[in-house]
Amino acid sequence: MFVQATQCKRGNATYLTYLVRESFRTPQGPRSRTICNITALPPQTRELISQSLRGQSLVAPDTLQLAEAWSFGGLAVLHQAWDDFGLGRIFQFVPHPRTAGLLKAMTLGRILFPSAKLALVDHARGTLLAAACGLDQAAEDFDEDDLYAAMDQLNGRWVAIEKHLYEQSFPQGVSLVLYDLTSVYFEGDGPRGTSQYGHSRDHRSDRPQVLLAVATDAQGVPLHLEVLRGNRADTTTLQGLLTTLRRRFGIREVVFVFDGGMSSKVNLQALDELGLKYVTRLCASTLDELLAQLPTEPSPELWDRSQVMEIVREGKRYVIAGGCWRQQRDQQRRQARLAKAENELKRLAAVKRKKVNPQKLASQVGRMLQRLKAHKYFEYAVDPAGQLQWSRRPQVIQAEQLRDGLYLLGTNASAEQVPSTGVLSHYKNLLEVEDAFCHLKDYLRVRPVFHRRPDRVRNHVRICFLAYWLSAKLERQWRQKDQTIEVHNLLRQLQTIRLGRLEVQGKPFKTMVTQVPRDLNSALNKLGLLPLFSQPPAWAPQVCSK
Repeated sequence: MFVQATQCKRGNATYLTYLVRESFRTPQGPRSRTICNITALPPQTRELISQSLRGQSLVAPDTLQLAEAWSFGGLAVLHQAWDDFGLGRIFQFVPHPRTAGLLKAMTLGRILFPSAKLALVDHARGTLLAAACGLDQAAEDFDEDDLYAAMDQLNGRWVAIEKHLYEQSFPQGVSLVLYDLTSVYFEGDGPRGTSQYGHSRDHRSDRPQVLLAVATDAQGVPLHLEVLRGNRADTTTLQGLLTTLRRRFGIREVVFVFDGGMSSKVNLQALDELGLKYVTRLCASTLDELLAQLPTEPSPELWDRSQVMEIVREGKRYVIAGGCWRQQRDQQRRQARLAKAENELKRLAAVKRKKVNPQKLASQVGRMLQRLKAHKYFEYAVDPAGQLQWSRRPQVIQAEQLRDGLYLLGTNASAEQVPSTGVLSHYKNLLEVEDAFCHLKDYLRVRPVFHRRPDRVRNHVRICFLAYWLSAKLERQWRQKDQTIEVHNLLRQLQTIRLGRLEVQGKPFKTMVTQVPRDLNSALNKLGLLPLFSQPPAWAPQVCSK
């Protein structure tokens, strides 16, 4: 069967007439006959034949089916960022490519679907995680034993990885280091020696824990991570960090910013001896002492809390800062504590007791006030008849009202090195990083931690550190484009973009990308990410060839 084109003239114009002819053989020789004249067919039919003659493939709708569909939108962004930030070289010491791929898969998985290693196979099903990590998309099963074996490859290699990440992020070095601690508790006993009972930031004092010490730059990009025993005091962790940063990264001149829990005399003296500058928050009692030394005019309650106030005492610089919203917050907290405490006092006073024990009742009242953080606001006593009497301490409440919203910062840097406003901005950077630092447990979810070997606990946290580093770098890159979208939220929304494989009568036909959600188009365009979804990714050839 073939198409024959015949010229014909109508007036001064020449037209082509297409005839569909069939050739066949007879005893007298080959013959042909016209089956139909295309010009006599309906316009839709003529258009289909015309497209076919131009080389386009045409299929019947009822023979077309969607064989498979994989989520890949967030993976596409992370895969590009992984290459752009040079992370492909951090596992160059790993002996086998599949091991490096599994480490990358665990890192990306912490961002997109944080879970235990055992659940990674379930979350990865229906995604292109294996393909994005250079693994066999069809055969990779993310076996739990293989994942643990891959994690073990970080032993003895982490120092080189941290150095590479530091050189990649800070080719000119850093001038400001923010340092903070948090805790992570265990399900069960945890690894022997590392997991200990201590002060829990998760309010789970009933569980053993480890401490995570993380140093970052001013924008939250991490420099260093350390896993410490769960019962270490905050004040004993800073000097080890100083030694590590100086030896591993060659940091010599830098301003360290840390919270009040680490501002012991020993730590501050160690920083002075090393010639390092610091900015730290000091305790409320030190603030009270400084306020008591100030002249009565102008009185503290008239201060504009939007401004900072610098004080120099005995050669030491102090900066008093605050804010109206902090003042309102402190007032609301105090009022709530007073109200709860008085309700409990009334309840205890109204209880009818058969046998009165004044000492026991007073002890019960004291424990209650301590629990509600209201002990300093009340005077109370129990008479021999068992009657509970109490009253507020107006002098204590008034003194606290004077410093509502205020906090005290100390620094050993001169005014030329770090002005008063700079001291405040450094500490505010720490507050912002504390929020980002919570992602290490929260949005990246270091927990759940079920590991029992100390080295695997450290390597589990290191995988989370890599995910945190990648997210922080992406966030900084997006901020430079005036976009403040939370990285993990956008990436997980982008996972709704799928790559689908179409088949015709059971045979591969075409691979297509679903449309980008309308509400994300504008953001992706500003971030320059739309080209990632214009066609199937080149890093998934096994999908496109099926």
